[in-house]
Amino acid sequence: MIDSHPQPPAPPPLAEAQWLWRRLYVFAASFALWLSLSEVVDRTEPRALPAVASGLMSLLALTLVLYLVAPTAQQLVALLADLRLRLGGAK
Repeated sequence: MIDSHPQPPAPPPLAEAQWLWRRLYVFAASFALWLSLSEVVDRTEPRALPAVASGLMSLLALTLVLYLVAPTAQQLVALLADLRLRLGGAK
């Protein structure tokens, strides 16, 4: 049997999931943070530098984990939609 109801077109992918825009954002944010952190290190007293370096390494680790492991916005939307169907119960 042929369904007489046409399917709505799929929404276009979010820009965040596209390679170019995601990389441009990461490069711009990294450069801005690098400039800011360079200024902070220049103004820090020599005795406080080990603590600042430790904090900066922790911040870098968090940024890398979020960038490499965190799902994209599209993946989160799909996950939430799937969860809603499972919790609501398929009828």
